[in-house]
Amino acid sequence: MQQPQMGGLANIGKVSELKQRILFVLAMLIVYRIGAHIPVPGIDAQVLSQFFNDSKSTLLGLFDMFSGGALSRLTVFALGIMPYISAAIIMQLLQVVSPRLEQLKKEGESGRRQITQYTRYGTVFLAIFQAIGMSIGLESFSVGGMPVVIEGGMDFRIVTVITLVSGTVFLMWIGERITERGIGNGISLIIFAGIVAGLPSAIGGTLELARTGEYTAVGVLGLMAMGLTVTYAVVWFERAQRRIPVQYAKRQVGNKVFGGQSSFLPLKINTAGVIPPIFASSLILLPATFATFTKDAAGFEWIGDAAALMAPGQALYLLTFSFLVCFFCFFYTAIVFNPKDTADNLKKAGGFIPGIRPGQNTAKYVDSVLTRITVVGAAYVTLVCLLPEWLISQFGVPFYFGGTSLLIIVVVTMDTMAQVQSHLMSHQYESLMKQAKLKTRK
Repeated sequence: MQQPQMGGLANIGKVSELKQRILFVLAMLIVYRIGAHIPVPGIDAQVLSQFFNDSKSTLLGLFDMFSGGALSRLTVFALGIMPYISAAIIMQLLQVVSPRLEQLKKEGESGRRQITQYTRYGTVFLAIFQAIGMSIGLESFSVGGMPVVIEGGMDFRIVTVITLVSGTVFLMWIGERITERGIGNGISLIIFAGIVAGLPSAIGGTLELARTGEYTAVGVLGLMAMGLTVTYAVVWFERAQRRIPVQYAKRQVGNKVFGGQSSFLPLKINTAGVIPPIFASSLILLPATFATFTKDAAGFEWIGDAAALMAPGQALYLLTFSFLVCFFCFFYTAIVFNPKDTADNLKKAGGFIPGIRPGQNTAKYVDSVLTRITVVGAAYVTLVCLLPEWLISQFGVPFYFGGTSLLIIVVVTMDTMAQVQSHLMSHQYESLMKQAKLKTRK
C-alpha cells in the first residue's frame, strides 16, 4: 500500500481534477495575502507598527501571528479567521449540552448544514463585537504622544466595523470554498498561510542577529538542528496511534457467511490537535494584554504587576501554561470523542474487543485507554510548547518559532498531504476498474 502513495505524488500534474483543486487553493491563498495588505482607512501606519512592536508578548502578538501580520497593519483581514474558529468551538461545546443541537448532529448532512449556518451567524456576531471593541480601543492608543487613529469619532468606528466584519466574512467564504473545491481544510490552510508568511522575516531576523554578532554561526546551526529535531518529533507523535483490536462476529445470511474479520480501533495520542496550546496561550496572555490597554489608567496598577509575574519565561507563567495545556488536552478530547457512542457503534456492527464484553464494559475500557494515551499526548504538547518559550526568554529566538505555530504547520501539512494521496489513490483505483471492465468485455 505504501508504494502507490509514494510514487503517486510525482503524478499530481497528470490528474487534471487534482491539479485544478491545488491551483484553486493557491489562487484563494493569493487573494488572502493581497487582502492582508489593504489597510483600514484613518490609521497612522507607523505609529500602529510601533505599538505592535511594543506588544509582541501579549495576546495581540499571538493574534497577529494567526492573521499573518494583518492585525499589526490593521488591514481588512485584521480580525482574521479567529471569530469563525471561536464560533465553531462554541457550537461544539453547545452540541454537548443542547439536545436540539445534538439531534441535528445525528441527522446527517442536513443537520450538518444547519449547524454550519448557526456557526456563520455566530461568526458575524463575534466579529461585530470584536470590531466594535477594536475600533473604540484604537482611539485610545498612542505611542510617544502620537495617536494611532488620525481622526477618531463615530465615522471612524462605523467604517472600521464594516470593513473588519466584511473581511472576516469574506475569509470565512474563502475557507469554505477551499474545503469544497480545493484540497484540505480551508480554515486551517488560511491560518497555515498566515503563519508561513511570517517565517521569512523571522528567519531573516535570526540571520541578522548572527551577522551582527549576537548569535554565532554554531548557535544558528544549533537552532536549525533543534528545529528539525522538534519537527520530526511532532510528526512522529501526530502519526502515532494506539490500536485497539476489534473482532467482528460471524453472521449467516442465507447460504453465505459474513463477518469473522479482525480490525482495530485507532486512537490518536494527540486527539485534541492544536486547540490546547491556542486556548492556553490566549488565556495566559490576557494579563499582559490588559496591562497594555490600561497602562496609562489610574487604579489599574495591579494589572501591570500581575502581567510582570505572568511574563514569558517566569516560573509562574511556565507552571500556569503547562496546567492550561494539559487541561484543554483532556477537556477537548472529552468533547470530540465519546467512548459510549463508539461502544454502541461497535455493538451495532457486530464488533467486540477480545476479552471485553460489549456495551458499558467496552465504553469503560476505551475510556481508560484514551485517558492513558491522552496523558502522553498532553505531556508531548506541553514540552513542544515550553521549549520555544525557553528559547525565546533565554536566547531571544523570534516568536514565529513557537510551539503553537510549529504544531499548526506540521498538522495542516500532514492533513493536506493525506488528502492529496487519497485523491491519487482514488484516481489509480478508478483507472484499475476501467482496465478491468475493458478486459471483461474482451
